[in-house]
Amino acid sequence: MSELATIIAQTTGYKNSRQAAANYVMKHTELMDDFMQICFENTNPDHYKACWVMELIALEKLDSFQNYLPLICSKSKTLSNESAIRPLSKVIFLLIEAHYKTPKNEIHFTETQRQKLIEINFDWLITDTKVASKVYAMRSLLLLGKEYHWIHPELQTILAKDFSTHTAAYKSVSKHILKKINHQK
Repeated sequence: MSELATIIAQTTGYKNSRQAAANYVMKHTELMDDFMQICFENTNPDHYKACWVMELIALEKLDSFQNYLPLICSKSKTLSNESAIRPLSKVIFLLIEAHYKTPKNEIHFTETQRQKLIEINFDWLITDTKVASKVYAMRSLLLLGKEYHWIHPELQTILAKDFSTHTAAYKSVSKHILKKINHQK
């Protein structure tokens, strides 16, 4: 087992543990390819821990994922572990936000990649994923909908239909998203 794999395997849910692993990966940028492979390797029992670490790296050094956008866009749909999907949905939101909001355009998705992200986020929103993943999917789709105008009406329909069956957190965010969509009209 490589040192990277060992560090990921020993990572716990505690913030200090996840941050130590993130610091290790950021310090050893030559391991980024191997790290990203672990994140999307469903057969690896620790892939969800790597996703936890990916989230912390994204919060500190988002631009380190530019070269991995093809991997993220093609493999995100294959993950089924909720503990991997939640941090990944946040990373994708951060990447989409950077694509649309940063003046330097430090993150740039291709048209094909944006189409895949739309599909992934709608899938997370309409399937039985945890609320946190749905919330990041809503936020991602809100941003994508500024470019792809058909998204907002679809998003409104889904949020209105699902509103009464979800948690208070889901209701709060969906109400906020619906307000933003209505305000943009």
